[in-house]
Amino acid sequence: MATTDKASTRDRLLDAAADLFYSEGVSVGIEALCRTAGVSKRSMYQLFAGKDEVLAASLERRIPLHEEQLSPASAADGTPRERILRVFERMEYLSTRPEYRGCPFLAALVELKDPEHPASVVAGTAKGRLQEMFRAEAELGGARDAAFLARQLMLVFDGASARAGSRIETLDDGLATTTVTLLLDAAGVG
Repeated sequence: MATTDKASTRDRLLDAAADLFYSEGVSVGIEALCRTAGVSKRSMYQLFAGKDEVLAASLERRIPLHEEQLSPASAADGTPRERILRVFERMEYLSTRPEYRGCPFLAALVELKDPEHPASVVAGTAKGRLQEMFRAEAELGGARDAAFLARQLMLVFDGASARAGSRIETLDDGLATTTVTLLLDAAGVG
C-alpha cells in the first residue's frame, strides 16, 4: 500500500509542478508546489532531492504528451513536407487556447539560463528531439541541407511559440505555417 501512496504523491507533485511551472514559471516555490499538490514538504523530500529534481522530472514526463500534441497520428501520414507543416499547424491551433504559454521546454531553458541545470538538460533533450525530427523529415523530403533547414524550423517554432505564448502575436492566421512553407520551398522539400 505504501508504494501506491508514494506513486500517488509523486504523480500529484509532478502534475502540480507541470501546471505551476508552465503557468507561473520555474521560480514557483516549494511551498506553493506542495500546497497545490496537496502534499507535505516532507513527502516531497522523501521522493525528490529538491525542486530542481521535481522540475526536471515534470519536464521529462511531459515530453511524450508534447510530442503527441504536435505529431501526425502516424509517422506514415502524408509526405515529409506535410508532416513538418503539421507540427506548425498543431502549434497554431494550440496557441489559440487561453492556457497556452508557449513551449514549456523553451520557457524552462530561457528562465533557468544554466545549461547544466537538470531541467535544462531535459528541456534541451526535448528540443533536440524536435530538431532531429525536422532534420529527418527534411532529408526524406529532399532538402538540399536538411540540418540547416532543421535549425531554421526550430527558430520559427521557438520564435512563434514564444511570441504566441506571451500574447505578443497570434498564430490563428497561419503565420507560422506560411513562413515554414516558404522555408520548405526554398530548401527544395517537395
